Amino acid sequence: MRIDKYLKVSRLIKRRELASEACLSSRVYLNGRPVKPGAQVKVGDRIELRLGASPLTVEITDIRETTKKEDAQTLFRVI
Repeated sequence: MRIDKYLKVSRLIKRRELASEACLSSRVYLNGRPVKPGAQVKVGDRIELRLGASPLTVEITDIRETTKKEDAQTLFRVI
């Protein structure tokens, strides 16, 4: 799955367009490297979001094409 879509499905970023812009402006890191919106993610990868004052690092625990709002928290684990 593309990282921009994963960020949207997991509700880490509200819209896919915003996720793409964050990737293009080097605010999203995958396993320690800045990524483009089309980078592929897999279970076990670590994503670091540098959007606010403090960065957020999560580990991917599951990948789904769609999910309900209540189940979105099960797709990742905050580190």
